[in-house]
Amino acid sequence: MRLLLIAVGRLKTGPEGDLYERYAKRLTEIARTVGVGGLEFREIEEGRARRPEQRQRQEATAVEAAIPAGAKLVLCDERGKALTSLQFASDLGAARDRGAPAYALIIGGPDGFDPALRNRAEMLIAFGAMTWPHQLVRIMAAEQLYRALTLLAGHPYHRR
Repeated sequence: MRLLLIAVGRLKTGPEGDLYERYAKRLTEIARTVGVGGLEFREIEEGRARRPEQRQRQEATAVEAAIPAGAKLVLCDERGKALTSLQFASDLGAARDRGAPAYALIIGGPDGFDPALRNRAEMLIAFGAMTWPHQLVRIMAAEQLYRALTLLAGHPYHRR
């Protein structure tokens, strides 16, 4: 199974990008030990339409094109469920065990997700009740994916 982290917008160079890369590298190093093919990061251009609904639709079309058939689709959404790291790891492991070709974690744009894409998702998750800058959400998502893999591997990174 592949891990896909898909984000609307661009990550600028600087400390946020460096921290994201640190977790992505760690994740790649442990991925194969738990039957995961590593992390693929894709950036989607923000929609250029005037109306938010049209921008959401443009972004959703690009996101959908980046997701392979049969992938588990998980959206980072402010209305999503706040999972524990153990629950997140369990969900990722279950997708792997059922033979999903990919686990796709999606970070939307400033206008949020198109309702059709939200309805298609198997799960909506939130990194708490607060709103976070998209660059920080990418770091948190990469760290949680890394933490999930360490939990699946029995690695001591996550202290219980």
